[in-house]
Amino acid sequence: MSKDAKNRRQLVAKVVEVLPRSLFRVRTEDERDVLCHVALPVRNTIGRVLEGDRVTVELSEYDPKRGRIIEHRPSSPR
Repeated sequence: MSKDAKNRRQLVAKVVEVLPRSLFRVRTEDERDVLCHVALPVRNTIGRVLEGDRVTVELSEYDPKRGRIIEHRPSSPR
């Protein structure tokens, strides 16, 4: 893992909207909306991302309103 990967900001978020072209609008725990795509290394491990799923998001250092989904978190039992 490079030095840059350790310095990136990671947040837990909930998928609010599934958009075309493999984009997702997620809302972080601090009520911020972020436009995300699924990171390539985890695209094969995440089967499908649906509205309401909890995910871990890595924010872009250049545009904090964009990011990528790096982990699909298990949802709480209903």
